Amino acid sequence: MRASLFVATIILASAASATTPDQCSLGRVCVTMGAGSSFNGYTQSPSLAQQQWMQDHYWRMRVYAPYFDSRLSWFPDAWFYQDLYAIYPNDNPHPEWILRDGGGSWLYIPYACGGGTCPQYAADIGNPAFRAQWIADARAQMAAGYRGIFIDDVNLKMMVSNGNGDLVAPWDPRLGRYMTTTDWRHYIADFVEEIRAALPDAEIVHNEVYFFAPLFDRDHLRTLAAADIVNVERGFNDGGLRGGRGTWGFETLMTYVDVLHFFGKGVIYDVNVSWGREYALAMYFLLQHPHDSLGNTSASLPSSWWSGNDVDLGAPLSWHYPWNGVWRKDFTDGLVLVNEPDAPTRTVALGGTYRDLDGALVNQVTIGPADGVVLRR
Repeated sequence: MRASLFVATIILASAASATTPDQCSLGRVCVTMGAGSSFNGYTQSPSLAQQQWMQDHYWRMRVYAPYFDSRLSWFPDAWFYQDLYAIYPNDNPHPEWILRDGGGSWLYIPYACGGGTCPQYAADIGNPAFRAQWIADARAQMAAGYRGIFIDDVNLKMMVSNGNGDLVAPWDPRLGRYMTTTDWRHYIADFVEEIRAALPDAEIVHNEVYFFAPLFDRDHLRTLAAADIVNVERGFNDGGLRGGRGTWGFETLMTYVDVLHFFGKGVIYDVNVSWGREYALAMYFLLQHPHDSLGNTSASLPSSWWSGNDVDLGAPLSWHYPWNGVWRKDFTDGLVLVNEPDAPTRTVALGGTYRDLDGALVNQVTIGPADGVVLRR
């Protein structure tokens, strides 16, 4: 472990070209809004007051170009979306950039597949011409005035499939053999390093699945070093998380986040689920770093803004620590408690009187598994 930490320090600390996002106030919430097409009703033609509301309530927005280009004048803190290796069928002037199986058939990203086809071809991420065009497109979008890029599918697992969504190993035209997972990780790491070097002033967000590669795998560390912020889909509200330190363990994900924070990387807890909004908020505070943000569309729309997003707990007084069977973190103006998945329900005395998010005064709380509470003094 000590050797792995040393290697991680060398690789991640070497990413000197990475940008430094502006900080969020600890003890308060920074919200990132995923502004897809369903959000266009708010951005199509907002009044000055509506524009100001979004500026005041959203730290960042994940948007789509070129639709959002004309809105950057009132919301410049936006990342445009770009998939790392998707090629869309209606935008395919270079079929030689698409990965193929051993028989020469085109391959896909395994998403929304059916009837022998999928909506996104899988690009050959080792192809220099594809990489150069990707970077040229990203540079052109950055010139419109975006804060940065949200790069989807930074997958350390070889997510390539046939038209039925079955994972298959593609043929590597450079090596003259089937591509291995190790090959794939090398290509991913090389590519994102090229993006980082080509766009040193862009705020770069990677959307990756944390358990697709060991944390201290060299190519995984190179990939993380090329990002400023890492998006964690579903955050800790992922129904597949289990208690403890297994592959899908709650404490495994906590460790991953702690390591990212140690090296100055921000995290988006991209919850976007209807259940457990206070649990998501408590986890955000429990692990909070100045470059972190919380994404939960159901609790953050202008028409349904949740008051929990406005809570102010003041300055942190501690790191997160185990306490009476739950996880705890203290602030000058409150505290948060979290009970991990698969744990028994806990009832704990607080040693004082606090106010919960509904305004009720409490001196003890009961917390079920995969749940949390946010309390104010």
